Amino acid sequence: MPEPGRRVAVVTGAGRGIGLEICRRLARLDHTVILTARARVSAEQAAAGLGKAAHALQLDVTSPTGPAAVADEVVDRFGRLDVWVNNAAIVDDDGTRPSTMGMDAIAAVLDTNLLGAWRCAQAALPHMRRAGYGRIVNVTSTLGSLASVTDATDPAYRVSKAALHALTRVLAFEAAGTGVLVNAASPGWARTAMGGPDAPLAADEAAATPVWLATLPENGPTGGLFHDRQPYPW
Repeated sequence: MPEPGRRVAVVTGAGRGIGLEICRRLARLDHTVILTARARVSAEQAAAGLGKAAHALQLDVTSPTGPAAVADEVVDRFGRLDVWVNNAAIVDDDGTRPSTMGMDAIAAVLDTNLLGAWRCAQAALPHMRRAGYGRIVNVTSTLGSLASVTDATDPAYRVSKAALHALTRVLAFEAAGTGVLVNAASPGWARTAMGGPDAPLAADEAAATPVWLATLPENGPTGGLFHDRQPYPW
């Protein structure tokens, strides 16, 4: 069991990169962190490096029952579920274009980046509403901002993140007045396995905005898209 008053946070796709750094920052802020990854061994190895505040669970967000099972297990083991960060995501193959990308590949991206986050939100929200407190953070990208689309690259990834923005909005409206805040965070281009070695940000720096949204005070914003802790155009 966590210490009394200690928030409990679940982070998906946290075996490495930005997800792992989100877990590290939340642990430093006295959260009990549930670090999840598709492979149990990856989650366990990553959690071991964060100390006693971190616990590992296996979670594939594309599983129809996986998110609900994790949410229920967290509440059973720790007595509460305060924060859920939807960080798990995949990208298109290099060189994909919207007119030629295969439908199976498109469906795989949407299943993880959009439907995975949707499954997780459905799993977390009932527990949060009962407690009268919750923070759901959808980790997104400026590539999903319709105002920022300037080329045809990464089409499925862009569309999945644009749809994630819409999901953020409708979830926030549903949760209004319940103590649950729902926001989207663009962490920026970071040096990770996904972002590559040429990105300008370290993974730890990229974790700052998601962690800020995960720890918002009662009067914090909801239904917004943020980059560098500032509102960003949809």
